[in-house]
Amino acid sequence: MTTSATVTSTITTTATPTGQPAQSADTVTAHTLLNCLIREVSAPEHQVTVDEDHLLLRLPRCDLLLRTRLRRASVIGAHRFQGPVQRLDDATWVTIGWRELAGYVQDELELRTGMANDEFLDQVADSRETIRTALEHRAHAEPETNLYLTSEQALVFGHRFHPTPKARTGDPADWLAYGPETGARFRLRYLAVRRHLVREEGDLRELDALCPPADPGFVTLPVHPWQFRLLRDNHRLRAAMAAGEIGDIGVSGPELVPTASVRTLYQPDADTFLKFSLNVRLTNCVRKHASYELSGAVVLNRLVQPVMAALAERFPGCGLLAEPGYRTLDADDDTALLEGLGVIVRSGLGPHLRPGVTPLLAAAIADEYPTSRAHVSHLLARGDGDVLAWWDAYVRLLLPPVLAAYFEHGVVLEPHLQNVVVGVNADGMPVQILFRDLEGTKLLPRHHQHTLDTLPEDVRGPLTYDAERGWNRVAYCLLVNHVAELLGALADLEPALEPALWGVVRDRLDAYARTAAVPPRLRALLSGVPLPAKANLLLRWARQADRHATYVALPSPLGMDFPREVTP
Repeated sequence: MTTSATVTSTITTTATPTGQPAQSADTVTAHTLLNCLIREVSAPEHQVTVDEDHLLLRLPRCDLLLRTRLRRASVIGAHRFQGPVQRLDDATWVTIGWRELAGYVQDELELRTGMANDEFLDQVADSRETIRTALEHRAHAEPETNLYLTSEQALVFGHRFHPTPKARTGDPADWLAYGPETGARFRLRYLAVRRHLVREEGDLRELDALCPPADPGFVTLPVHPWQFRLLRDNHRLRAAMAAGEIGDIGVSGPELVPTASVRTLYQPDADTFLKFSLNVRLTNCVRKHASYELSGAVVLNRLVQPVMAALAERFPGCGLLAEPGYRTLDADDDTALLEGLGVIVRSGLGPHLRPGVTPLLAAAIADEYPTSRAHVSHLLARGDGDVLAWWDAYVRLLLPPVLAAYFEHGVVLEPHLQNVVVGVNADGMPVQILFRDLEGTKLLPRHHQHTLDTLPEDVRGPLTYDAERGWNRVAYCLLVNHVAELLGALADLEPALEPALWGVVRDRLDAYARTAAVPPRLRALLSGVPLPAKANLLLRWARQADRHATYVALPSPLGMDFPREVTP
């Protein structure tokens, strides 16, 4: 078999996203596993090729050849598949299911790494079951009328390059009432906590407005009802409630809507987000606030907001959602409660949005298998359908502020698809880009050493990246997770435009580089050096947290001689 890490075949799409049949949990689970195998295992070892209208990949340690039909080949290796996966058995292609494929992945990784992972197959199964349950629930649910909320709750299938994109601790009965994919809305649990047991920093007026305290000696602490169920048997919590130090106000107040991250909830009437801890594994990590993340959010908010204000003046249309404060329970150094009951306030969209602009989650716009009217195909249908003009407007908004934040201000933003809200006008054209979630935002010490020196070590360390790690994170989130995926959604609509779409990206990168004296990292990027892609499969196999993620090199289309379809 002739193998190649880069597929350049000109296979065209057989159907647009809006014309595709509904996808099954089994099919998408298998295709997602293939995505991971190609990106992190087979392509780096030159074990991927195209044979007419099929993609073939070999698992060399298992001596196994797999194939699946191609719907569209991608110049960056983010291919689109259709139909089942097959393995070669002697001279016959035999169809296999997602479970058998997951077993082959397990076998290959055991041989490659020399270690086992007895959680892996169960987590793949959990992810597939979440997708199946969500699809079943959505088939009978009333559709959401608010387009922004629809976009936040549209991600049924999850991350295309994560082996367990919808893995979720517990039985579906545990999360159905709280999952964004099911269109959930629910009220919070509120605790009344004596002030001496509260740890908080920053501006918490938005939080207090949801459920004002009835007694001046107490502070109201909202708790995600799922998390309350998980922590209610904590010995220190039960003792404090029995002693009258903490009162259970119960479930009350306005309904909140879970967003794509599951644990961040939105209160539409107040235009406020609350980011909670959840002692639940979602995709890769248990999603609870570490102590340093609580304090770090307030520090970052103070440092980064002026930077983003300056960038907004220079690049109109960009903004950052503030995280002005947090509150949690601080009882007898009980880390489980301090981290488990922490809540971070995130300010809403309203102060940023221009009149007549509709906010939409970028991940919903780019979804391979769209489940909502937020998809880019619907946005293009509102206007004249000019794909290149729409894309040029998009990357003009997205690229410059992220690059300037890194190169000129030493701020590492994390603009992956789930962290960006796009504002579109009545014609569906992008006119605003809003960044959110300070958890992944980091600082380069060279730019911020004076401020960092004033912080405790446990807060200072996690707030920083060195220049190389910061650049890998920016390049991955911006170009691989975000730009390449949204570009792929546009290429699904008009496959012949994929080279020109990458040409637009290169033009906009080059335009910013010229304003910044062409930094060496950008010069290398424009010359076509490989792009860093986060190795989600290998990370999950190693059972490590996201902060330990490594990167694999992707072939970059940026050094190719694409036609210039738009003016600089």
